[in-house]
Amino acid sequence: MANMLNHYDSDIRFVVFLLGLQHVFLLRGKDLHLDIKKSVVLDKKTDLIWKVHETNNIAKCGFNNDPVVFDKYEGRAELFRQNYALLLKNMQHSDSGDYTAFMVSYKDQKVAEYKVIVQDPVSPVNLIVDSVSGSSDSCNLIVTCSTVDSQISSIFTCDAQNCSLVEKGSFKAQTYSSNLTVNLQQDLIICNHSNQVSWEQTKKDIKRYCKEKTGKNSKTSHSFLLCNGQNIYTTLGGLYMSSLTGGEQQKMSGNATINEHRKAGDRASSYTATVR
Repeated sequence: MANMLNHYDSDIRFVVFLLGLQHVFLLRGKDLHLDIKKSVVLDKKTDLIWKVHETNNIAKCGFNNDPVVFDKYEGRAELFRQNYALLLKNMQHSDSGDYTAFMVSYKDQKVAEYKVIVQDPVSPVNLIVDSVSGSSDSCNLIVTCSTVDSQISSIFTCDAQNCSLVEKGSFKAQTYSSNLTVNLQQDLIICNHSNQVSWEQTKKDIKRYCKEKTGKNSKTSHSFLLCNGQNIYTTLGGLYMSSLTGGEQQKMSGNATINEHRKAGDRASSYTATVR
């Protein structure tokens, strides 16, 4: 049975710095907040104006005057006088574009510039595993990971203990705004669909399909779990825990029970090991 995961953070924005221009990726329907990093000093002859596409005025602030929001953005935009930051609510695809702040006087001076890209959550993924050939000792599987508009397939071969990638094939082009991958992590085939603001994931146990093909119980030498930033893996000698960063190992002998704890909205489960 597939293990389905999905996530997108309703408050997060993803910022990329590219050749001095900040790219901001935002989930559709969320609010946009843009800051000015440079020093801004207004006087009687200098105003601060936020624009989109450098032609459409959003809001302005003058010396000793309250901020003014222009008609098209009234009720959606807010300009904060204390730091001249811009808030634009309920962003839609049509709001994507280049946002710029200018100090306007006898000569315009650009003090902030962003390229804003509004994205939808990615669509769910479908993971199909087919056994194409095999023997009493091994099996070959073709795996197809697909979404509404793209798909990628890979072939894995498995013996009694290990699985490995043989080749990738029948790849259909992805949309530029999302990424579709399929990979093998220990005994799990993982299909992941993501963009800068959301992700969807499906997992399947590859040993199940090899067992059905060969009619044998696969003997797995180790398995992978995520335990509060640590690796937990089982061997024939017992249960071990090692830090992802420190590399120290601690053996816990005896029978162990792994309990999963998940909070709503978490990207990953946490696990605890109880040794009896």
